[in-house]
Amino acid sequence: MDLDIVALSRLQFALTALYHFIFIPLTIGLSVILAIMETVYVMTGRTIWRDMTKFWGVLFGINFAMGVATGIVMEFQFGMNWSYYSHYVGDIFGAPLAIEGLMAFFLEATFVGLFFFGWDKLSARGHLVTTWLVAIGSNFSALWILIANGWMQNPVGAAFNPQTMRMEVTDFGAVLTNPVAQAKFVHTVSAGYTVAAIFVLGVSAWYLLKGRHVQLAKRSMTVAASFGLAASLSVAVLGDESGYLASEHQKMKLAAIEAMWETEPAPAAFTAIGFPDQAARETHYALHIPMVMGLIGTRSLDTEIPGIAQLVERGQLLIRDGIKAYDALQTIRAVPPGGVVPEAATAMFESKGQSLGYALLLKRYVDDPRLATQEQIARAALDTVPPVAPLFWSFRVMVGLGMFFILLTGTFFVLSVRRRLDAHRWLLKVAVCAIPLPWVAAEAGWIVAELGRQPWVIEGVLPTAVAVSNLGVTTLLITIAGFAAIYTVLLVIEMKLMLKTIRKGPDQHAPAAPPVPPAVQPAAIQPA
Repeated sequence: MDLDIVALSRLQFALTALYHFIFIPLTIGLSVILAIMETVYVMTGRTIWRDMTKFWGVLFGINFAMGVATGIVMEFQFGMNWSYYSHYVGDIFGAPLAIEGLMAFFLEATFVGLFFFGWDKLSARGHLVTTWLVAIGSNFSALWILIANGWMQNPVGAAFNPQTMRMEVTDFGAVLTNPVAQAKFVHTVSAGYTVAAIFVLGVSAWYLLKGRHVQLAKRSMTVAASFGLAASLSVAVLGDESGYLASEHQKMKLAAIEAMWETEPAPAAFTAIGFPDQAARETHYALHIPMVMGLIGTRSLDTEIPGIAQLVERGQLLIRDGIKAYDALQTIRAVPPGGVVPEAATAMFESKGQSLGYALLLKRYVDDPRLATQEQIARAALDTVPPVAPLFWSFRVMVGLGMFFILLTGTFFVLSVRRRLDAHRWLLKVAVCAIPLPWVAAEAGWIVAELGRQPWVIEGVLPTAVAVSNLGVTTLLITIAGFAAIYTVLLVIEMKLMLKTIRKGPDQHAPAAPPVPPAVQPAAIQPA
């Protein structure tokens, strides 16, 4: 990318979003695991489950604080770096963010305090209710954020007002029930559950390897393995739903993910691996699996998935319709207050207004889209193709790791049922090494979701290039460097605090068991 305002604004938001999303999945997932552990404590009265809840709760608290610190900046960026975006869609986008702040965040933050300081002040059941409310608040927070993000992917329940030059809500219920938002929510929280499950599994495996806190570690692994298996299977199922919705609402994203340059006969093949070449419009050394993409993308055997070339041609037609809408809009706005708007202009805008955003793609090349040449229209249509190679590989990294998580959690689930969690030292080492992998998968998923939407900040409505604030390049470079430095320091602090807490271990007095020897031992009896 050239170092212009648009590229730097995107880079800054991507940087802060990717840093922020390091903390969010673990917060979402650990909050539910804590609630499960404390539920077992209240039901059984066994103090070891209380020790488990407190120990993992400390790690949750560290991560929660860092998530709050990094998340505040992101909402301010909408006003600072994306002011035209905020003006254009603030009526719709602002509502979910406000509800998230007023309801979910305050609910979560209030009960987090009670969780940490209410152990000796609340009854066991009262504290359990508090823990579940923390988990509910964490998930509600994600819900409202993803409703806002889902609307950016599939803008429903809103219409453009020619008088105010803004998008306005027409059906808030449609915004809330947006199928893309709902699919993103359940897919994202399931991914968060997987992140937390692998984290608990890996840390517990480390304790078994060291022979420390063995009983607590085995119980934690049992919870993590069962919870993680259910979560990782859910991610796979819900990811399939997201792919199906992309075939309906974001056809170009799906074609780019598959590096599908031309429309294939139905049902389309899935490209398992290959090396996309966007300049040549070709995927080198591609390995295809017949029919799979058609089944995933359309859930049928006779529905085509359009290729990139055909979608670019469609983009040119939409740009031409958008020019007509832009011309009608200028006619409408030229009418003085109290004047009569020409019926032809009104009819044209009502007919072609849904393509207005495509005319705005031309703003990169000409101030007035009505003066665009055929060459400029063709270039704007090509701009609707996102970067194919990063999308292609990010998607496959995400899917490949997802399959690995199913295998890993499934293996430990079987071992927990057989009470043989410490039977294989090499498996414990695999679990420890797997701790960072869910974050890699989660970040790859966000790259697919957000990079795949380009060049749109709102799919089909507002191009990214016209949504930014008019800031200087120097200002953006300074803030990017500042955010990178601050967020890196916060990440280092988080890692040190987490590692210190893990090394210290839970506050309990159970005697340590000897480390697991290299050779396979008879299975130890695991308490219920």
